[in-house]
Amino acid sequence: MNTAVDRVSPEVAVVALDGELDASNYRDLIEQGQRLYADGVRRLVLDMGALTYMSSSGIVALHSIALVFRGQPAPDPELGWAAFHAVSADATDGTAGDAVRLVGPTGSIATNLERTGLDRILPIYPDRDAALAG
Repeated sequence: MNTAVDRVSPEVAVVALDGELDASNYRDLIEQGQRLYADGVRRLVLDMGALTYMSSSGIVALHSIALVFRGQPAPDPELGWAAFHAVSADATDGTAGDAVRLVGPTGSIATNLERTGLDRILPIYPDRDAALAG
């Protein structure tokens, strides 16, 4: 997967995801989110329009970034399925926020966001402008 960061302002960044988000690169995305947060970004827009595939590791990455942007620690990726199941627990308890916003997930990616409940944790927008304005 390739990423491109567009720093819209000191507190807002857009990260465009291109390719496949899976076990081979999900930790890189988490680390990128952590770096942006440490650098003062408080609203992150993840543009998923060019993302062609997302595994369960990708779900863990998105949830981890959401936690980081809430000021909470990301779960240890070594926890395996426990990190994945944390998404369901978070979606069930109604914890949501809008510091991390998703743009344009399509096909099976949108379906996976819905099935895992991540769409209840992270707001989804049709395009960058709507996500930035929302």
